[in-house]
Amino acid sequence: MVGKLEGRVLLVAFSLLVLGLVFVYSASFPLAMRLFHEEMGFLKRQLLGAALGVVLLLAFWHIDYRLWARLSPLLLGFTFGGLFLTFVPRLGVGGRWISIGPLSLQPSEFGKLALLFFLAGTLAEREPRDFRYGVLPYLVLLGIFGIFFLLQPDFGMFLLYGALTFFLLWTAGARAGHLLGAGAAGLPVLGALLAMAPYRLGRLLAFIDPTSFRHSYGYQVYQSMLALGSGGLWGRGLGASRAKFFYLPSAHNDFIFAVVGEEVGLLGALLVVLLLAALVALGYAVGREARGRLGSLLAFGAAFLLGFQALLNLGVVVGVFPVTGLTLPFVSYGGSSLAVSLGLVGILLGVAREAEA
Repeated sequence: MVGKLEGRVLLVAFSLLVLGLVFVYSASFPLAMRLFHEEMGFLKRQLLGAALGVVLLLAFWHIDYRLWARLSPLLLGFTFGGLFLTFVPRLGVGGRWISIGPLSLQPSEFGKLALLFFLAGTLAEREPRDFRYGVLPYLVLLGIFGIFFLLQPDFGMFLLYGALTFFLLWTAGARAGHLLGAGAAGLPVLGALLAMAPYRLGRLLAFIDPTSFRHSYGYQVYQSMLALGSGGLWGRGLGASRAKFFYLPSAHNDFIFAVVGEEVGLLGALLVVLLLAALVALGYAVGREARGRLGSLLAFGAAFLLGFQALLNLGVVVGVFPVTGLTLPFVSYGGSSLAVSLGLVGILLGVAREAEA
């Protein structure tokens, strides 16, 4: 029997899943025709991600989350192994993916699940009040991930991992001074990353003044804002976007929300935002209803991951944040991203299932 809270989470999540599949098809078919000579090329791959995601959802929903927390060191080991394989010739693709036959998997996406289980599992056992033994080990772990993300490079994913780590440390009781001090110590590292990669500095400059850089680093954001603005209140109509016809790069993944706004207008775009906000709110409700500290941390962490990633993506599309390369959960193209988003929903369902038993 599905409880009331479980039912609400399922309804919102699968509404987002259906909307995402519709918009992936709509935003991707011009590029799919060019690359695969069929309109549904990207949609078929997204459906594989959805199938894997449903498997993860069911596993995390019906298998006790305490078992997954105990297995988290092993899951982290698999994550580091996967990140290493992205650099292996003929196996790694683009520094971020592993190619397995027709599939491309992104280990850093699945690593979000491993990191969440590890952080929640260990922080549930003790409060991180002491810096040396309660906070520093997690910062070291984050630094190891940072090395991989620097080499890939994937600054957006590192930002997401870092935000999750700091959020759960704070939620578990870490002193604000310790976290603020650690964050301040990381600012020189951020400056070094900008200096080492000119394109990151270019993205930052384009964020400050997208109009002046609209033909270079700010091209994507400028085209994104044009697409959003042209949609008006009601949109051009589903499938009628002009930006996706090779004016807007990454129209089907990082910048798909611009296509959403262009095709279904402000009202349709707000529906997507409200569904995402509702899922995050339900996640925090699950965390409050959880029977134990571990369940609370897992639910809060899952909700935070979905909400923070959505916030960063939407902020980039509307020009509020610099480009990060992060997808919009459930909506953007990306099989690994979709599978992990459904996996996070499975965690929420697993915690809610116990709370409502």
